[in-house]
Amino acid sequence: MRVVIAPDSFKGSLSAVEVAEALARGVRRAWPAAQVELLPVADGGEGWVETLVRATGGRLVTRQVTGPLGEPVEAQYGLFQQDGEEVAVIEMAAASGLTLVPPDRRDPRVTTTRGTGELIRDALDQGARRLLVGIGGSATNDGGAGMAQALGVRFLDEAGAELPPGGAALARLARVDLSGLDPRLAQTEVVVACDVDNPLTGERGAAAVYGPQKGATPEMVQELDAALAHFADVVEGVIGRSFRELPGAGAAGGLGFGLMAFAGARLQRGIELALETLQADRHFAWASLVITGEGRIDRQTLHGKVPFGVARRAAAFGVPVVAVAGCVGSLTPEELDALRAAGLAAIIPVVESPCTLDEAMNPDETRKRLERTGERLARLVGIGLALKAQG
Repeated sequence: MRVVIAPDSFKGSLSAVEVAEALARGVRRAWPAAQVELLPVADGGEGWVETLVRATGGRLVTRQVTGPLGEPVEAQYGLFQQDGEEVAVIEMAAASGLTLVPPDRRDPRVTTTRGTGELIRDALDQGARRLLVGIGGSATNDGGAGMAQALGVRFLDEAGAELPPGGAALARLARVDLSGLDPRLAQTEVVVACDVDNPLTGERGAAAVYGPQKGATPEMVQELDAALAHFADVVEGVIGRSFRELPGAGAAGGLGFGLMAFAGARLQRGIELALETLQADRHFAWASLVITGEGRIDRQTLHGKVPFGVARRAAAFGVPVVAVAGCVGSLTPEELDALRAAGLAAIIPVVESPCTLDEAMNPDETRKRLERTGERLARLVGIGLALKAQG
């Protein structure tokens, strides 16, 4: 039996690597002779750097950069070799993420993506000419202006002064100076892992949809949306192209827009980019069984989350896929049919009995439950194989 274990993290509990390791221990209890391969996956959010660096034998780089509030933070990104070139994998949340801002200081009018730009610049210094940037979990709403400033762009007001950090200041933008933009970007492929399709502005834009979770009041949302619209007017007038309505332009407070406008980035579904980078097809082609999973499986799973993406890719090789989940949300019969059509044969919850949310997310208990689930899953598959052998 050849088993590939390719889960996402159980957010707030265990990383994707830890989930895969726990499931593997359980599978080996039931099948000591099984060949088990771990392929933890992230779709651009939490664990993006860790999973890709681990799978590719790369290395982590730690740098002090500008945090979302302008204070220094320690942030990591990854470097690895692929097809003879240096590739960098960056999580914007490591430098500009919401978790870096205490709840009582969250204000997207002043937070900046500058630290993300500093990570990009450092990766260019290390020789990377392909950048894989995950943009989930941001604390910002600055349209990527801070990121661009770190890469040499100047945003000036009517008096010729540099704009201060944050989304609110964009309303005062009068001129964009691209003369200092890092020329290495022109020879660099920038691919952004992005799973949202929001435009930059409007009812589905960065400020309206994501601003409130970053601390924006309704009044702030209006202010920030107007500032982003003005920012896009000025920027697009300079570069001669429009990005504001493209799907994903509003991701990460408009960082999607900024990366397209200033770094020539293209946006791609995070799970697709991850599986391509991990060369997952060759692992799935080898497998007899694939086990995937995430903390919660619900209707959002159908929108390109890890279990859905893994199931679709593995199903192309005729390999059965089983998902495990910390909890399973309400799914309609049609949604269950869609998951099965994607190749997901079964979903197994890891919580065996009623418990509180704190108990369900306790890392030590989750690890034990995953081990038991891996063993239980393997034994159930074994029963199926035995029945099939009997005809």
